[in-house]
Amino acid sequence: MTFSLGHKIVLFVLGSLLAILCSCDSSGRSHGADSITRPQQSATSKKFSGMRIVKPGEGRIALGTNDTLAPAKERPSMKVELTYDFYMGQAEITRREYKMMMDSVEVPAKWNQKRKFTLDSLNYPVTNITYYDAVLYVNARSKFEKYDTAYTYKSATFNEEGNCTGLEGLVFHPELDAYRLPTEAEWVLVAGRRWNPEKGWNAENSGHGLHVVCTADEVSELDSAARDSAFCDMAGNALEWVNDWMGAFVDSVVVNYVGGTDGGSIGEKVVKGGSYNDKPKGMKIYNRGDIYTVTGSSRADYVGFRVAYGKIPDALWVNGDGSLTSSRVNVLTKASTLGTVLGTSKAKLAFRNDLTGNLTYVDFAIGGTSAVEIRDTLTVYHPEISPNGKLVAFCTGLEGIDGKSQVYVRHLNPSGSNLVKLNAESAAIPRWRVLENGDTVIVYVTSAGNNKDDASFKSQSTWQVKFANNRFGTPQKLFDGAYHDGVSKDGRLAVTGARLLRARVVPSGSADAGDALDTVWYGGEQACNASLSRDNSKRTLFLDFGGKTGKEFAGTDYGTHEMLLVVDSTGTLVRGIPAPAGTSFDHAEWVARSDNSPKLSSDVAVVTLVNGEGAHSKIALLNLADSALLEVASGMELWHPNMWVYGSSDAERDSVSADSAGVYYDPEGGYEYATSAVELASKMSKFWSVYKDVEYVAFGSSMTLNALIDDSVKTYKTLNMSYTLGDVFGAIYLLKNYVLPYASSLKVVSMELTPGFLFHLEEDMWEDLYDNSPGFAYDEKHLDAQFDAIVKSATEQEFTKDMLSSSYIEGTYLLPSAGWKEPTYIDDIAWMYTTNSHFKVDFETFKGLKKNMETLGIKFFVNITPRSPMYRETEAYDYFGPRWAVAESIISMFKESGFIVFDEYRMGEHDYTDDMAFNATHLSELGARQYTARLDSVLTKLDSLRAELDAKK
Repeated sequence: MTFSLGHKIVLFVLGSLLAILCSCDSSGRSHGADSITRPQQSATSKKFSGMRIVKPGEGRIALGTNDTLAPAKERPSMKVELTYDFYMGQAEITRREYKMMMDSVEVPAKWNQKRKFTLDSLNYPVTNITYYDAVLYVNARSKFEKYDTAYTYKSATFNEEGNCTGLEGLVFHPELDAYRLPTEAEWVLVAGRRWNPEKGWNAENSGHGLHVVCTADEVSELDSAARDSAFCDMAGNALEWVNDWMGAFVDSVVVNYVGGTDGGSIGEKVVKGGSYNDKPKGMKIYNRGDIYTVTGSSRADYVGFRVAYGKIPDALWVNGDGSLTSSRVNVLTKASTLGTVLGTSKAKLAFRNDLTGNLTYVDFAIGGTSAVEIRDTLTVYHPEISPNGKLVAFCTGLEGIDGKSQVYVRHLNPSGSNLVKLNAESAAIPRWRVLENGDTVIVYVTSAGNNKDDASFKSQSTWQVKFANNRFGTPQKLFDGAYHDGVSKDGRLAVTGARLLRARVVPSGSADAGDALDTVWYGGEQACNASLSRDNSKRTLFLDFGGKTGKEFAGTDYGTHEMLLVVDSTGTLVRGIPAPAGTSFDHAEWVARSDNSPKLSSDVAVVTLVNGEGAHSKIALLNLADSALLEVASGMELWHPNMWVYGSSDAERDSVSADSAGVYYDPEGGYEYATSAVELASKMSKFWSVYKDVEYVAFGSSMTLNALIDDSVKTYKTLNMSYTLGDVFGAIYLLKNYVLPYASSLKVVSMELTPGFLFHLEEDMWEDLYDNSPGFAYDEKHLDAQFDAIVKSATEQEFTKDMLSSSYIEGTYLLPSAGWKEPTYIDDIAWMYTTNSHFKVDFETFKGLKKNMETLGIKFFVNITPRSPMYRETEAYDYFGPRWAVAESIISMFKESGFIVFDEYRMGEHDYTDDMAFNATHLSELGARQYTARLDSVLTKLDSLRAELDAKK
């Protein structure tokens, strides 16, 4: 997406400047009459104003395409059936409609104070808004007309410009009659009935600007009756937000499709329809995105929305692996809120999805917006995350149920890789434990059945087995009795709760574990879901069945599992916390720290909340110190939650900063292009892994990122530190603070020369990226003192495929061949001249960079990657401008100033064929290999090229 600078240029901005959290509770929806029926349209009714009913009929529509040259996220073609009627806006929402609605209802104060429009034309589409802005608008309209709201959330975050950049705990409710954004399928159904980009406002007829809605030829050529019922601007004018998270397509028929279950770690969204920037040939009805990855906090001068109304019965989401689900898991809290309870946002949650039997997890350290389900044929019970947070153990048997069970360990990643089975006849309820000698072991029991019968309980036993290098060691028996709810680090206390709360206690003063006493706590009353703490307090939490002992302790009457109880190391009750009204607890566990340190006291438990209908609908954190409850996930049946938290002590967090040290991507930073931040963070991680050996560092935008293959350069050990929208200001910061101080073998630096970028200022791109990335600010204060810890933290981070562009070939920053696409460019390049003050600042910055590198004895040059030769048919040098003559003048100025210019674009006269391109501005892998080979050749000649330039002076 592109973004505005004043009124002159659409350019890329990466930020939600100084995001401000505004409390905006919407947990309770507004309601109208007890029985809401869809009103009929009338000439006098404001309800459904400007909307028309859509009746899908019996036909199917196709989303996506089977064209192998299309981006991966647009393939394959997927058939969709819609079984319901709905309403959709005939036109895109105008500035007038937007302002009137937001002035008419109660909305967050920050929005009303800051969200200003230049109302030079009230009937233009409202643009420069985020997806979250659009959600707040449709919610406001539902409230205004006394309907339920289709979207609920806990709080909203706004930037200084008044845009909503995040909605914590956002949940879409397709089952409600309410205003909402149209789904991609609904949008395509309507657009496909009269798809004609040639007749819409496009790059060939729009003057590269917005127009009043419904004024394009597609409508003006219709008679009055047809015009009254027509949907307009589906192709062109403004690109449009739709409701869907970006999800995979499947080669099958999906009924009532509503998109992906989430947008992955960066929250990628779907936009439809093309804009005034796009040529008609480039507008495909199956297109789902923009030139760069679109997230919910992105905004652009050419992106708006239209509204829809109506419930979606039996809605189906598509998971990342192509499976269908009618119930997704919603993450209800963001990492920073989690951090207020846990002391850090580096946390992971694992649990069983009881609808599928599969293991599901949320990694809050990388954003926590996405719940990942690991799908295979194994049924998963009682998952527990390893002390280092990278593995998860689980069993196939259920607590309280007799019978055989097996224990497995696998990596906690989307594929659940490296699955290992414990070779034991029966093993249940695995618990990680770190021994005094540092060994990591798993404690398990031979059976987790009902422990009420003494003889049956003692016939089972408790074992432990070392786990290292992804292998189990030889199991060792600890003692008789199935103590599956925890063994203390010193081995002097073990507990179990499966009908009775039993404990194995080594008396104080005894040095012989053989003196252990097996006892029953809690007066022999029924208890379950026990969990022994990992700290020195040796407290045990558990649930009961409304027993006499618990009621007397709590001083109140309660039912089964309606009170979380805690006993001390002697079995004496010390705490009772009631469940929220209308719910009960289940599957309670202490939250575990990364090293299971006995020195660190923890007062936080993770629990499942069971609603009045008996469904395990939410997972929450319960702070035992103050009884505060934080809901973290919701779904239909979420069982056996286990929470892992990084950090062994407050002192360690204070000195190393678990949340900032080496963390260059903040998942809650409100980036309009989160991809840029993720790419830069991954490059920083790579830098710290090779900084001692790297000899050549390349800086630039995604054009260089996708064109230069580090490992294919033979002349020098190379690191490509380019990232999407990377500019010279970011390069200078990275050079000054990281590359020059630490890359002791550095010999060569290059910087991408994109003429259009020389009309940007530092605050347009780099400042926002820097402001939202906590690792940079932390490093400035702590890098010298905490160097090893920062490097370790940075290099241990994982950057999964769903955090990066879905177009990248897995494991790389390379792109598949898709051809030189139709060239487009920003809406106003007329002001771009070398006399512009912005250009002068940028050009002087480049010259200063060159001078500094030469002073340090480092070879320096600038590079230009190929663009589509079809730009020769337009007035623009490339997507970012400027005009051809201005671009040619800029390149000449660089050469005249003594820059070595490696130019593979050659003013459009290059030999990069169609299969060497991904789109109009980026190379494919095939093109990258040719580009890298030629750059490698230039690297061998830098000295002679420098000498030639010096001789011409």
